[in-house]
Amino acid sequence: MFPQIPVPSQRHSRSSGVADDIDFEIKGAEMQFVEVELDPGESAIAEAGSLMFKAASISMDTIFGDGSPASGGGGLFGALASAGKRIITGESLFTTVFTHQGQGKARVAFAAPYPGHILALRLADVGGRLICQKDSFLCAAKGVSLGIFFQKRIMTGLFGGEGFIMQSLTGDGWVFVHAGGSMVRRDLAPGEVLHVDTGCVTAFTESVDFDLERAGSVKSMIFGGEGVFFAKLTGPGTVWMQSLPFSRLAGRMLAAAPQTGGGGQGEGSVLGSLGRLLDGDN
Repeated sequence: MFPQIPVPSQRHSRSSGVADDIDFEIKGAEMQFVEVELDPGESAIAEAGSLMFKAASISMDTIFGDGSPASGGGGLFGALASAGKRIITGESLFTTVFTHQGQGKARVAFAAPYPGHILALRLADVGGRLICQKDSFLCAAKGVSLGIFFQKRIMTGLFGGEGFIMQSLTGDGWVFVHAGGSMVRRDLAPGEVLHVDTGCVTAFTESVDFDLERAGSVKSMIFGGEGVFFAKLTGPGTVWMQSLPFSRLAGRMLAAAPQTGGGGQGEGSVLGSLGRLLDGDN
């Protein structure tokens, strides 16, 4: 079981920024969810399929793009451009907007897709922009712009593990990013270098330089099992890392699946199919 990271409920007064200044609480241990409290007229945006529950007074609307002012103020061409960016990052054309239409306060919750922890950040506190894995975004206050971030170096894009394109979250409001397994934060001093497995990079601030470095000798690259390149992150800035990338989790599950020849390797049986038959798995 993953260690619980206690995240107390945080309350905030409305600011003069572009995004809605929402209240929220992150709950759970290894399978976390974020519960967002909305005032009348406030909205939150989320990836399709992430809803856990909502109050009856909160309406749900599916829109092109993210509905932020940066997407053209809701105009047709702005919405199409915003949706086009999401296609490039491999996400759905649509984003779901949840708006409180009633009186008082109402709550809506969004759940993480697999075991891990949820990172809550106010973009205004990190320079107004966060770069993250394209599939790590969970939800945000309405007004946050979901864009794309192209790697400056073509080799970084081709071999960086997360591809040539990452996701850019821009604005001044709260965003919620999911990291698999346990999450670690590192604050890098100017010029400080950190080597990270490419799949373990969850997010970093815009001031961090992201590049690749060869993983040792040719023998290490071929037989080391750590891939051909490391992510080379150079400060100043902040980096958030995950201990369990989804690709690693999926690969282990696929390798252990009987239909792929894995033979239930996680059982520790040297008898293969016969062992599963004897212990009742078949």
